[in-house]
Amino acid sequence: MQESAENYLETILILGQGGRPVRAVDIAAELDYSKASVSIAMKNLRASAHIAVDAGGAITLTESGREIAASMYERHVLISDWLIFLGVDKKAAVHDACRMEHVMSEQSFAAIKKHVEQWKRDIYQGKP
Repeated sequence: MQESAENYLETILILGQGGRPVRAVDIAAELDYSKASVSIAMKNLRASAHIAVDAGGAITLTESGREIAASMYERHVLISDWLIFLGVDKKAAVHDACRMEHVMSEQSFAAIKKHVEQWKRDIYQGKP
C-alpha cells in the first residue's frame, strides 16, 4: 500500500476517535490537501474496500482499513515518543515519525518496540 493511502487511513482513524463522523472535508482540512485530492483518494480507498461512505458522506474504516490505520498509528506514536525521549524536539520527532512509520520493516519496528517497552519497564522498576 502506498504511503499516502496509509496516511489517509490513519487520519480517518484519528479524526473518528470519540465517535465523531468523518467527512472528506475534515480530512482535507487536517492534511491541508485539496478537496479534489481527498475525493480521489477516498474513491480509491473505497474501491480497495478499506473504507465505506454512507449516503450522508460519513466515512468509516472497514476491518482491513482499521487494521492498517491502527498499525500506522501505533508506529507513529511509538516512534514519536522514542525520538522525543532521545532528545529530538517534538515537532521534528512527529514529522520524522510520520515518514519512518511507512518505510520501516516490521522486523525493525518490532525491535524498537521491544527496546522501548523494556526501557519503560526498567524505569518503572527504578533501574538505571
